[in-house]
Amino acid sequence: MNKHADTSTLVAIQQAQLVLAEKRTSLATLRTGIAVFALPLSVLSVLVATSRYYNVFEVLPLLVPLVAFSGGLAILGAYLITRAILNIRKFDRLIHQISDRHEQVAELFK
Repeated sequence: MNKHADTSTLVAIQQAQLVLAEKRTSLATLRTGIAVFALPLSVLSVLVATSRYYNVFEVLPLLVPLVAFSGGLAILGAYLITRAILNIRKFDRLIHQISDRHEQVAELFK
């Protein structure tokens, strides 16, 4: 019985390690999503700040693709952020479930 308890605890700790590794990956995705989302905002803020130095209608052929590309990056960033947050919440629930089933694992997360 003691060996079974030790094996069960070891398996639970390994499961928790796997879930935590996946959570770290989701946190990296979140960080990337924030950076991708912030880039178009930075570019557009520079364009707005310097708008008095150029005529919008003269640079419109350059401005339209830039704004479209920036919009695409903003959508990609929002997708990455949303996906990462949902995954992080899922992994937190899994860690909580593992902790509920094994007291020794729960002590590690106190």
